[in-house]
Order: sequence, then C-alpha cells, then structure tokens
Amino acid sequence: MSDPYAILGVTRSASAADIKKAYRKLAKENHPDKNADNPKALEKFKAASSAYALLSDDKTRGQYDRGEIDGDGQPKAPAGFGGGFRGGNPFDGGFQGGPGAGFQGGARPGAGPQGFDFGGDASDILSELFGRSGGANPFGGGGGGFGGRQRAPQKGADVAYRLQVPFEDAAALKPQRISLRNGKTLDLKLPPGFTAEKPLRMAGQGDDGPGGPGAALITLEVAKHRFFTRDGDDVLLDLPVRLNEAVLGAKLKVPTVDGVVMLGIPEGSTSGKTLRLRGKGFTRADKSRGDQLVTLQVDLPADDAALKAFALGWPDDRRNPRAALGVD
Repeated sequence: MSDPYAILGVTRSASAADIKKAYRKLAKENHPDKNADNPKALEKFKAASSAYALLSDDKTRGQYDRGEIDGDGQPKAPAGFGGGFRGGNPFDGGFQGGPGAGFQGGARPGAGPQGFDFGGDASDILSELFGRSGGANPFGGGGGGFGGRQRAPQKGADVAYRLQVPFEDAAALKPQRISLRNGKTLDLKLPPGFTAEKPLRMAGQGDDGPGGPGAALITLEVAKHRFFTRDGDDVLLDLPVRLNEAVLGAKLKVPTVDGVVMLGIPEGSTSGKTLRLRGKGFTRADKSRGDQLVTLQVDLPADDAALKAFALGWPDDRRNPRAALGVD
C-alpha cells in the first residue's frame, strides 16, 4: 500500500507547511501540461495529489497515522490475522502466502493481503479447503473470506485537469464550467480561499474501475489581468488622474472586480497616494474579503504650452520633497 509520506518525500513529523511545500514541488515538476508525453510523470502527479489530499486534511491524516485507513483512504482490516495463517492455524504454517509455502494458490506478488492476489475471491479458496456447506472456518468469520472481510474493489484512476479562472471571477467566487474527458460538463462552485497548490477533488468524475470511478483533480489557477494585480488577498490598481483632479479633488469612476464604483480623490493628492476600497479583494477561507488598493498616478500632458506657462509663473517653492531620501 502506498505511503503518502513517502510519496511526498516528507517524514511523519512534517508540518502542514512542509507537506504543502513538498507537494507543490512535485506537482510543478510533474504537471500534465509540462509532461504531455510522459505517462510516468502523470502517475507521479496523480499519486502526489492523492497523497496531499489525504495529509492536508487533519482528520484523514490522523486516521492514517493511527492505522485506521490506508494510503488510498480505505479502511484497514482489523489487526489479528498477521498476513499468513500463523498462531492457532491447525495447518501449522502450511499456508504462509510466501515463497516455499505449502499452498500458494496461484499467488502472484504485488496485490491483495500481504502483497498477494489469489486470482479470485479469497472465500472461494476457503470454501474449497473447508467445504461449501457448513464447514467451520478455523480463521474466524463465516464465508466472507479472511475474518469475514474482503479487499474492496479498486476504484478507477484519478484524472488531473487545470482550469484557468478569470481574475474577477476568482476574486468574487463566481461559478465556473469545465468539460471532462468522460463527456460530462460540470458547474463548479469555487471554494473560499482556494489556491493552485490544493486541487479541487470531484469524487466519481475520474476513470471507471471495478470499485467505481476515481476522482477528477482540478487545479484552479487565476488568470492575469490587464490592469489589476494581486497582492495576497488584496487587489492593486494604478489609477491615472489629471493634474486638476489631483489638485482640486474629484469624484472618479474606478473599476473593481465587482464592477465600477465612484471614488473620491482628496484635494492636493500626489502621485503615489493610495486609497482603499474595502471588501473589493479576493475571498478568504473564512469568507471575508480583502481590499482594493488604488494608487494615484498624476498624468501630465506632453508639450502643453499653458501648463508650461503656469509652471513658469509658479511662486518660488522652497520645499524639499526629497529630504526623506537624504538629498538636498
């Protein structure tokens, strides 16, 4: 059974930040977009994504650490059987499930309990040993195989996708639509605080398998914007203003991720002055939102005769606006 810690290359004492960092590195190296012709990289990406999904959740990580579930998130069979019919076995080790065992049942390495797969249901083998009707099973349980439990059929493979979300939609968590390779189209609700490092897991939307379909692992990425930029949960915008608007003050229309709003420009504003629009940023995990920070940029016209005449007639200004920089 795969060990998610080993897949990510971290120790069991690794912090959540260490686990996230390790996953991010593996996902970046093995992402399908960079390895279209490399199936091994795709398998590594799927394995890393599944391992991270398990270890990034405190509940499932705790269950795995306590031995309650395996690396695939499946419940483990109760202890006591020990991987071979030992201790209380009336055949005294005649069936060990390994090389040289008295009864190997067509076993092959790599699957099933203790790494063996008997080419059929384990209960069929027990029925042949102890009779199909009423024979007592010396290993406990009824006709349900080993201790009355059977290994669950394996689910189909997970399928990785990448969805680029428009900047404004990502900030406001507007639903997105994605087409899957199985022909289905899904409408996704973007989770608050989503990041590209943690794929969105859609159970039952992967490849088909004996135990049902796997999952779709959807990596959500925020598209770049032509004038907005992102700083954590805040949105940044440089806003050009005319000289008279900066000197006299003005009410200006300003774009935000939620649409256009009116912003008051104070009198005597200079380039670099930053104004804050609260709640116009990205949605956090707690559903609160960051802000939009608007930085004013005074835009002067080139070769404007009236402006030059105005500057030449400006009274002698003896202030030193560069004093904070240590220059006269």
